[in-house]
Amino acid sequence: MTDSASPGARGGARTVRVPDDRDGQRLDNFLLGQLKGAPRSLVYKLVRSGQVRVNGGRAKAERKLAGGDEVRIPPVRLSEPGDTVAPPKGFLDAMEASIVFEDVRLLALNKPSGVASHGGSGISFGAIETLRALRPNQSLELVHRLDRDTSGLLLVAKKRSALTELQALMREESGTGGAIRKRYLALLTGRMPDGVMSVDAPLHIGLRQGGERHVQVVDPSSPAGKASLSHFKLLERRGGQSWCEVRIETGRTHQIRVHAQHVGHPVAGDAKYGDAEANRRLREQVGLKRLFLHASTLEFALDDGHTPYLLNAPLVPELVDVLDRLQG
Repeated sequence: MTDSASPGARGGARTVRVPDDRDGQRLDNFLLGQLKGAPRSLVYKLVRSGQVRVNGGRAKAERKLAGGDEVRIPPVRLSEPGDTVAPPKGFLDAMEASIVFEDVRLLALNKPSGVASHGGSGISFGAIETLRALRPNQSLELVHRLDRDTSGLLLVAKKRSALTELQALMREESGTGGAIRKRYLALLTGRMPDGVMSVDAPLHIGLRQGGERHVQVVDPSSPAGKASLSHFKLLERRGGQSWCEVRIETGRTHQIRVHAQHVGHPVAGDAKYGDAEANRRLREQVGLKRLFLHASTLEFALDDGHTPYLLNAPLVPELVDVLDRLQG
């Protein structure tokens, strides 16, 4: 990687040439790698204000860089290494214990509910920042994200080549014969019909006052909607609720939660899209204090299909206990 800032520009802006192995990386993620320790909110602010330039022009945070691009990075004062506040030891230990798979290319966490995939928006440490604190000499990049309240498989790439291949697979159609098969386990409120219910309903992300994201189903003719397809399979009924397997063919924000709400059977414990009265009863009767949604399985193949992966994250004990307390 070359830095073409002039010798007299100490403390000033610098220009970094994007190496070939970073071809296709988003600008925001590239900047996070260059500005070690910078909060994501600061990176977005620098991009929005036009202080970051790509080949001399303004760019958006989601822009895909190409090898050889020149990125102007403004001077940023970050805490000195000695001033850096590390994640609490208990949190570090919990993340270490949550690793369910690792090889030379990938690492998979069984992410606890309540832990964000990455820091930002008032969150000091997410899963990826904590992993980087545990492995300071490794290059670790999130392959995808999970909602903060959803537990389960969170995939991290240890090599740039694995990240780019997985991101390409993510862009392909998933589903029964697709590139990446995602399986979730969920408790839905009420009695779902037997068999499989497929929900093909486009979603749109809106912002409420205060900047909170809120996702809703929109009319198929609306240009604002993004195609979204989920399959809910009833496994069994327990205590008047529905224990389900969910497979998704698209990975939209809050997709399962909004689709479940759309068909009248929101995810149990969902404070944002759920049934407040049903949540209260489940909390009092069986101790459910969180969203009952768990990313349990990821299935894909690297090396052009020659190296298969089947990753599993067991259902966490707090959810197993809730199921056990629900009568059939």
